[in-house]
Amino acid sequence: MKLSYQSFPMLIVPVGLYNVLAAFTGLAPGIFGSAHDATTRALLIIPMPAPGTQLMLSLGDLLLLVGFAALFIELISSTSSSNQALVGDALTLGLFAVCLVEFLLLPPFATGTFFLLVMLVMMDAITGFIVSTVSARVDIEAGG
Repeated sequence: MKLSYQSFPMLIVPVGLYNVLAAFTGLAPGIFGSAHDATTRALLIIPMPAPGTQLMLSLGDLLLLVGFAALFIELISSTSSSNQALVGDALTLGLFAVCLVEFLLLPPFATGTFFLLVMLVMMDAITGFIVSTVSARVDIEAGG
């Protein structure tokens, strides 16, 4: 079976980026600080039109933004009932298991940012299976 973009879990991108961040903070905590510090420190400050206000975005916020974009792509690709979409759902479930183990057992992953990424992966896994089941049921009813 040939793998395509439909079988690739897009949420591996923000999770992988967080893993790189956790590796850097674990290897050189004196330079990068803790994972919590790295994800909450203001990275981008944008002045807002209201007087005295500014939008402060951290690395964690940007990782979550990438995560939401990846979840959107995943939801669009899960609407097909092909074998590749089912492989993608299984890979996403595996990604969720890895993320859950990291979150529960490894200190750099015990942050709010990673918790929200784990919740995005969990929602993607559940939604993928639900959408695949409903679309398969519609295919069976239409063919039967």
